[in-house]
Amino acid sequence: MSAVTCLQGLDPHAYRQHAVHGSQRNWPETNCYVDLWIEVLNALGLPVEATLGFTVTQDFEGDQFTFFKFPPEDLVQLFDISVQELALYDRVESHTLEQLQRGRLVLIEVDSFYLPDTQGTSYGITHGKTTIGVNHLDPVNRRMHYFHNAGYFALQDKDFDGIFRPDPPPGSTSTALFPYVEFVKFGNAPKVSVRNISIDLLKSHLRKRPERNPVELFQKQFPQHAGMLSGRPMEFFHLYAFNTLRQLGANFELLASHLSWLSQQGETGLEAATTHAMDIAVGAKTLQFQLARAMARKQFDKLADTMRPLVTAYDAIFSVLVDHY
Repeated sequence: MSAVTCLQGLDPHAYRQHAVHGSQRNWPETNCYVDLWIEVLNALGLPVEATLGFTVTQDFEGDQFTFFKFPPEDLVQLFDISVQELALYDRVESHTLEQLQRGRLVLIEVDSFYLPDTQGTSYGITHGKTTIGVNHLDPVNRRMHYFHNAGYFALQDKDFDGIFRPDPPPGSTSTALFPYVEFVKFGNAPKVSVRNISIDLLKSHLRKRPERNPVELFQKQFPQHAGMLSGRPMEFFHLYAFNTLRQLGANFELLASHLSWLSQQGETGLEAATTHAMDIAVGAKTLQFQLARAMARKQFDKLADTMRPLVTAYDAIFSVLVDHY
């Protein structure tokens, strides 16, 4: 089958990422699923910041902060975009071509070892699970264009084979599990105010906020984490920091962007909450640097105390938002 493209007019070499992925950000990347959706919405010309109210629900899960994601129901309400699981029974590229022909983006869990955009971190170095959004597929020439992290990229040849894995040789008994795959159906955006829907969603998410301050819970748990970190190699720091401080900081920087957008749409009284959300974003980044130094020295005793301003900032954010909404 010849090449198929879902969203037309996108060039991996000329693609302009969304501002929330800009280099001036404290956390230019968040996590693979959220980053992918930010760029998909960007490519569609939709207001990314309107979608970020779900960030108020982030909790501390004992060993990590919530790996936050766009709730599918929010995308339906805001833009009539629905996400469905794609059942696989044939080759992944066959199903992908079918959905692309129908005007649907395909989201696939893949091995970052084969993604050129991860050059210097994963590409050709280490294997890891991540999600991409396939927009263009050319199986004959073994080429693909895809959304991943903070942009839109291309791969081909051996990387194409690595992602889709050619058929095993005759007589081989080796098998591989199907990856988890979703497809995205684009409907007609509701003919109502995105601002009003966004506010309603924020109110709904506020009702689902954690019962206790998750940053305070993290602070109390950290001495146990420090004991675990002290016996681990420096490489472990990156995994730990990604799932704790990066998820915390990135989440609240996105919340700050959401509140700033609401202010631009005419909402008043959100300036203090926006400032405090940025305080958490900046503070988490500072803590990540401090944690790296502590890992090198095996000295963690002062880190829990440095989290106090973040605990206070969290309470201040929700004092404003709960009173306002």
